[in-house]
Amino acid sequence: MMKQTLVAALVLASLSAPAFAAREAGDFIVRAGWAQVNPDESSPDVAGQGSFTVDEDNQLGLNFTYMLTDAWAIEVLAASPFKHDVGLEKVGKIAEVTHLPPTVMAQYYFGSGNLRPYVGAGINYTYFWDEEFTNDLGGALTDLEASDSWGLAGQVGIDYEINSNWLVNASIWYIDIQTDVEFKLAGDDVKIKTDIDPWVYMVSVGYKF
Repeated sequence: MMKQTLVAALVLASLSAPAFAAREAGDFIVRAGWAQVNPDESSPDVAGQGSFTVDEDNQLGLNFTYMLTDAWAIEVLAASPFKHDVGLEKVGKIAEVTHLPPTVMAQYYFGSGNLRPYVGAGINYTYFWDEEFTNDLGGALTDLEASDSWGLAGQVGIDYEINSNWLVNASIWYIDIQTDVEFKLAGDDVKIKTDIDPWVYMVSVGYKF
């Protein structure tokens, strides 16, 4: 429901953006605020215990935008590290994993006013580390690793420019993240291809140079 509501609000705002020129080529924008990674995970069955589950996490989100023209821009998404609980459907939490999902987007901004909706498309690299089992099922699970991921990303968002420097922003990303989860089960090597494919929500305050 949160996702559908925010998307609808962004689309509605894009249809009613006022005309007020406030941005031009060469502007650099820094935004910081709340970001949530909300996985839409799926995987094959793991040892008869169901698919992997991955919970959401909230962190400090950062993005950096450079305006190539008054409408086209390049943006880099960054954040403090996200840490997720990983579980099995029939067992509950079994592990924790930390990751960073830096993403580079090409963006197009609509309108010319202080309300600037935009869309973006780009590429994501997700780096996983600090993988560890918190429940090894009596020693049956060991040696957990998750491979890094390259994937495509899409974005919709909106800036509201308060004045010539300050703005507020709301945005949504969809990121294609796939990882090979490798571990030993009772000494045998196991590899489970897992789709994480999160929705990323961000609300932030920005400053334009």
